Amino acid sequence: MTQQKGNGDGRARAQLIWGLVFGIAFGFLLQKSGVTRYDVILGQLLLEDFTVLKVMLSAVVTGMLGIYLMRQLGWVELKTKTGSVGMNVIGGLLFGVGFAVLGYCPGTLAGAIGSGYLDALVGGTVGILLGAGLFAELYPRLRSGILRWGEFGNITLPDLVKVNQWLVVLPAAAVLVLFLVWLEVAGL
Repeated sequence: MTQQKGNGDGRARAQLIWGLVFGIAFGFLLQKSGVTRYDVILGQLLLEDFTVLKVMLSAVVTGMLGIYLMRQLGWVELKTKTGSVGMNVIGGLLFGVGFAVLGYCPGTLAGAIGSGYLDALVGGTVGILLGAGLFAELYPRLRSGILRWGEFGNITLPDLVKVNQWLVVLPAAAVLVLFLVWLEVAGL
């Protein structure tokens, strides 16, 4: 006897498929832009090559406009997670150590592994396992301490300033686009 799937199952499957499609597209674009190459990332860290910054800011603008447009159309629901200054500090430290030691962030690491870079495969796998293991081991102590420091809840910037989302999203996108144009004009 077969069981009929409900609407929730179909929606969840569609979300997974769309996630896979957008993930593959994003990975392809990361690889094509060159940000999966160590020398490009090193150039960014040395403030000599701003390719990584341009790609990431372009992704932020695209994602921000896309998410808020899909939210307004009723296609997605924003489910923000609670946050705190402590969470950002610990997350930033873990991210920063991994980025400084290996030269990849999680997105560029996945792209570099897909491009066949052995340093990303070996170093990235070890780094992810060590970082995740360290965090999991320390989490019980961190959760009642530093992770709660400076809690600000699950609020977005438009919620914080109590205005329509577009009064924050559109100016923020415009500022980022102007900054990207300035980087291009300046030859950075």
